[in-house]
Amino acid sequence: MSYTPTLKKLYTEKVQGNLLKEYGYKSKMQVPKIEKIVINQGIGKAVADKKLIETAINELTLITGQKAVATYSRKDISNFKLRKGMPIGVRVTLRREKMYEFLERLVSTALPRIRDFQGLSTKFDRRGNYNFGISEQIIFPEIEVDKITNMLGMDITIVTSAKTDEEGFALLKEFGFPFKK
Repeated sequence: MSYTPTLKKLYTEKVQGNLLKEYGYKSKMQVPKIEKIVINQGIGKAVADKKLIETAINELTLITGQKAVATYSRKDISNFKLRKGMPIGVRVTLRREKMYEFLERLVSTALPRIRDFQGLSTKFDRRGNYNFGISEQIIFPEIEVDKITNMLGMDITIVTSAKTDEEGFALLKEFGFPFKK
């Protein structure tokens, strides 16, 4: 017997059926699903301090359970003391089981730990995908607050197979995303 993440079970047992009825799809294959989650950290201070990239890679790897990779600048920008090929950020793309596990920890543990949390914005990108930012990485329980030297934010993109924002919103709402009322 193999392990199946809780949210994946929820999707196949409940979410798919609810969306099938709500939107009148002819097949389960038409029901939107989450394809991948991309987490990105831009680290502008890394131009001066190379250790920040290694720290960010380690933290993001801890949070997601998958090895993060550095992103590099594509061109020279003299105003920012930036040269082509310098590391300026960290990213990781999650799919399948790791994606569902991260999503569950994000919705059930990390987001409720944000101070004065009012809910997430309901703005989508007109293609059914959802983007939002987190200002501090310490909301994740995997991060030990005592060992943090810099507060790093991150951008999280949830890519869905939904054709419209309405379908994407309904999908994420079924997964229990805490949207603003």
